[in-house]
Amino acid sequence: MNAVIILIFVLGYLGIAFEHKIQINKAATAMVTGVLCWTIYILFSDNKEVVNDQLSHHLGNLSQILFFLLGAMTIVELIDAHDGFEVITRRITTTDKRKILWVVAIITFFLSALLDNLTTTIVMVSLVRKLVADKNDRWMLAGMIVIAANAGGAWSPIGDVTTTMLWIGNQITAVNVIVKLIIPSLVCLFVPLIAMRRSFKGKIKAPEHIYEYGGTTRSTKKERTIVFFTGLAFLLFVPVFKTITHLPPFMGILIGLGLMWMITENIHSGKDEEDRKNFTVAYALRKIDAPSILFFLGILLAISALESTHQLEMAARWMDTTIKNENLIVGSIGLLSSVVDNVPLVAAAQGMYGLDVYPTDAYFWEFLAYCSGTGGSILIIGSAAGVAAMGIEKIDFIWYLKKIGWLALLGYFAGAVTYVLQHQFFGF
Repeated sequence: MNAVIILIFVLGYLGIAFEHKIQINKAATAMVTGVLCWTIYILFSDNKEVVNDQLSHHLGNLSQILFFLLGAMTIVELIDAHDGFEVITRRITTTDKRKILWVVAIITFFLSALLDNLTTTIVMVSLVRKLVADKNDRWMLAGMIVIAANAGGAWSPIGDVTTTMLWIGNQITAVNVIVKLIIPSLVCLFVPLIAMRRSFKGKIKAPEHIYEYGGTTRSTKKERTIVFFTGLAFLLFVPVFKTITHLPPFMGILIGLGLMWMITENIHSGKDEEDRKNFTVAYALRKIDAPSILFFLGILLAISALESTHQLEMAARWMDTTIKNENLIVGSIGLLSSVVDNVPLVAAAQGMYGLDVYPTDAYFWEFLAYCSGTGGSILIIGSAAGVAAMGIEKIDFIWYLKKIGWLALLGYFAGAVTYVLQHQFFGF
C-alpha cells in the first residue's frame, strides 16, 4: 500500500512540475493525486472508520488555509476592481532602467508582505507591461519581480502561503517571523539587485498604447482611495485579530471581507445595477484564482495521506540519521522548492517535525519559512509568483534559468548565510 501511495504522489509531483509540457493544469493533477492517495489508503485499510476520522481531522486544518486564501483573494480583487492599485502605479514616472528596477523591486518586496506574492506579482508584472515596451527589458523586470515577491512574502505571515501555513499551524508567530526574517529577506533581494546593476542600464522605452484601468464604468478617485486603504487595513488587521482573540487567521480575514462588502455596497448604493455590477463582491469572487485554491486542496490532501500512513515520519528519521544538520535539511528543502511547489514541501516538514521536536518560533521553523519562500525563485516554475509571471509574459524557462536563476540562487544563499550568522552572533 505505502509503495503505491508514494508512486501516485511522485507521479502527481511530476505532473505538477511539468504542467506546461503535458498541458494539464496542476490543479487537476493535484486533486486527482490527493483523492487517489486517500482512496488507496482506505481500500487497503482494515479500519475504514479510522481512515475517515483521519481525513476529517486533516480537512479541518486544510479548510482554514483555503478560507483564508478565498477571503484574501476576494479583498485584493475588490481593490483591483476599483483600480485601487493606481495609488502606486501612477507614482512611477522615471524612464531610467536602474531606477525603475529598484523602484519596482522595492515596491514589490513590501507590497508582497502586505498582500501575497502571487497577487503582487500579477499586479507588478501588469504594471511593467504598462511602462515598458521592450520584451527583454520586461522579462528582466519580471524576473526581479519574482525574486522580490518571494523575498517579501517570506518575512510576513500573510505574504506567502507557506508562511501562512506555518503561522496557522502555530510553528511561528507573526511578530517573530517579521523580526527574524526581514533582514535576510532584504539581503536576498539586494544582492541580485546589485549584481544586476551593470547589465541593466539605459532608458526605458514606453509602449505606444498605455493600458487603462477600469471597465465600462470607472471608479472615482475617492472610491479608489477608500477601497485601497481599507482593503490594506483589513489585511493588516488579520495578525492583530489573531493575537487579540486567539482565533485562527481565517476568522480575521472573513470579518475583514464582510466589512469590505458592507463598505463597497454603501459606496455604490446610489448607482444603478449596470454601473455597480463590476464593483461588487460577486464580481470579485468570479475573478479570483479558483484553480490555485483547488491546487492547494489537492496537494495538501496528498500530503495528509502520506502523514497518516507515517511516510513523513519515516522520511524525517531518514533525514535526521543521514544529513544530521538542520541547516542542511532546511537548505535542501529550499533548493528542492525550486523544482516542485513549496506548499507540499512545507506541509511535509510540518508533518515530519512536531511542535514537541521544534516548538513555536524555533530556529528551524523560521529558517524553513525563509528557505521555502525564497528558494522557489531559482526556477520560474518553483513558485506561484514565477508561474504567474511566466503566464502573463510568456517567459521562456531556459531564458529565466540563464538570466535570472543564478541571481536568485545568489540571493538565496546570501540571505540564508545572513540568517545563520544573525542567529549565531545576535541570538535571534
